[in-house]
Amino acid sequence: MPDYGHDLRFGTFITPSNANPQAPVALAQLSEQLGFDLATFQDHPYQAAFLDAWTLMSWVAARTDRIHISGNVLNLPLRPPAVLARAAISLDLLSGGRFELGLGAGAFWDAVASLGVPKLTPGQSVTALSEGIDVIRGIWDTENRSPLHLNGEHYSVHGAKRGPQAAHRIPIVLGALKPRMLKMIGTKADGWLPSLAYLQPGDFGRGNEVIDAAADAAGRRPDEIRRWANINGVFSSGAGFLQGSPPQWAEQLAELALTDGLSTMVLASDDPRMMQVFAEEVIPAVRETVATERARRGTAPAPGRSAAALSRRAPGIDYDAIPASLRPRVIEPGDFGYAAVKSTYMRGGQPGAVIQATTAEEVSEAIAFATTQDVPLGIRSGGHGISGRSTNDGGIVIDLSRMNTIEIVDEAERLVRIGPGARWQDVAAKLAERGWALTSGDYGGVGVGGLATAGGVGFFAREHGLTIDHIESVDVVTATGERVTASRDENADLFWAMRGAGANFGIATSFLFRVAEVGEIGFAMLSYAVDDVPAFLSAWGDLVERSPREVTSSLHFGSPRSGVQQGMAVIVVDSDDTTHVSDILQEFAGLAPMIDAKAHMTTYDVVIANAADTPHQGSGEPVSRSALVEHITPELARAAARLLASGGSSFLQFRAVGGAVSDVADDATAYAHRSAGFAVAAFGASDATIDPGWADIRAESIGAYLSFESGTAEARIDDAFPPATLARLRGIKGR
Repeated sequence: MPDYGHDLRFGTFITPSNANPQAPVALAQLSEQLGFDLATFQDHPYQAAFLDAWTLMSWVAARTDRIHISGNVLNLPLRPPAVLARAAISLDLLSGGRFELGLGAGAFWDAVASLGVPKLTPGQSVTALSEGIDVIRGIWDTENRSPLHLNGEHYSVHGAKRGPQAAHRIPIVLGALKPRMLKMIGTKADGWLPSLAYLQPGDFGRGNEVIDAAADAAGRRPDEIRRWANINGVFSSGAGFLQGSPPQWAEQLAELALTDGLSTMVLASDDPRMMQVFAEEVIPAVRETVATERARRGTAPAPGRSAAALSRRAPGIDYDAIPASLRPRVIEPGDFGYAAVKSTYMRGGQPGAVIQATTAEEVSEAIAFATTQDVPLGIRSGGHGISGRSTNDGGIVIDLSRMNTIEIVDEAERLVRIGPGARWQDVAAKLAERGWALTSGDYGGVGVGGLATAGGVGFFAREHGLTIDHIESVDVVTATGERVTASRDENADLFWAMRGAGANFGIATSFLFRVAEVGEIGFAMLSYAVDDVPAFLSAWGDLVERSPREVTSSLHFGSPRSGVQQGMAVIVVDSDDTTHVSDILQEFAGLAPMIDAKAHMTTYDVVIANAADTPHQGSGEPVSRSALVEHITPELARAAARLLASGGSSFLQFRAVGGAVSDVADDATAYAHRSAGFAVAAFGASDATIDPGWADIRAESIGAYLSFESGTAEARIDDAFPPATLARLRGIKGR
């Protein structure tokens, strides 16, 4: 019989006795200390002498750090599958991806029925288990965003919500002996878990044959099913199966691994001494024997991906050419976790490979590979980019989210090194520990890399300038894979280009920032009923320009509600003087009749902590437009009013810049339009609906901020970069 090439794992099968409730927990902890890979527990809720298996597993998960946990096996008739699916996700999340779902169709039916559960025939129980697995996998399918509907003979769900996503792909392992159950394993399970004590010689091999044939018929490879077994015996001077010395045990178990594919061996014993001997004398010998024989035979390791997963690979990508060092970092369309990385905040995508690099060296390797593939390439730090270009369809994404370190380099100089994958709300929280802050947009879920290579228009823009104005140096991997540092003194042209046009010149892998001291601030969100949009917008713009630099504001318009146009101003006052803050806010409050007002003294890290820790689920294609204007002129204000009235934009935003932003010379960075006092952004359903109204706003602009522009026409490049800036960028690019 075959050796499926699975890595060997060893576990313990612990009796959940409640005579001493802490004893099973202690045995699980001992299992972990001895190096076992998993601890498992039987599930017999009708046994008054036993702890509830689920409660026990949860407790064990909290008291251990590494070992995996499973029922051996859970009694499905006593656990509704939809609820069990969610409970499994919860335990997997809480344990950090250490839960495995062992399931059984039910046994001891008189005892099961005594708890009020309808008694099933053996055939009915198998049907119920099959339906239950479908429900569980349906709840786990977070890539499918539609509600779950299943109508079975025993289990039905009607519009159940799916998810959340577990910490890892939870395997379903079935305890089974009979042919129908074995066929189900080959069709829809991930593992087979019999007890060797119940098998006759040859039964394991014959069971494998049934499972393998069912797997083949279902389009699966037999090696997609891991073979487990509960084993028990004694260490003695005897010679029977698992009745002899530790070396004899090791020889017999190694033979099972090499001839029948047994790869997860679960010791059924509550004897600490036996567990220790098994761990110290049997496990190493089995591993060594199997490794030696596999090397002699040339046995290949079991592929990590199923046939179904491999069938979802994108054409045009040579997956076999992915460097070995990067393969553990790659998420493919058929992999667990793909749903969480395929899309961005704004845009839906179906990339063929997402490479989650963790070091600059891995970024270099990823670029070297990507440049050999004739498919789109996207670079992602936080995935919040308005254009959504950090995902694609069928291409490669280099994901920097794991490069998220925040390191204080020099306390006295307030120098901080930050990875491109860090999110700004996490950066703010770290800096707040020292009373520091770094202006960084207005949404905490934005990644550092994208914003810090484009500009960075934030809550302190008028006082502190753009985010890029605080960069001292940046580490970059170029298109050739070369790793360089750019600063005012080293690779100065690249340093200039990275601050405003960085996405065109390489992948930033680390930034050195000089941050500011910032204490308590005033923060307000004021909502208005706006009867006259041009007058209101002009008055807001005039007030912003008259305000001291410690005041930065933005103004937001949505679609009219019940015929009333509403506007919301967000105001930050960098001052801990409550009287001063109040005076400033009173001026903003007088701009128009207010619908709602929220104002308080707070700190920047609290303000920017406004993003949820959930995967991006963008869909469709975002349509956004951007403009930089020097002032809110009457013509601009009227154009904005017309755009809103036309319905061409569902969201129109004005952000204050000017002040410290304008203190920097136009030619100091690739972000050049420094005379702008305001950045304007609009979102619409399509180019056709937004562009007619946007044209009048664009006519009043001096340029555009690329971070808020989804258009790809060449004219947008001319909007973003003045002729001299664009010429210099092209010159640097051509080197």
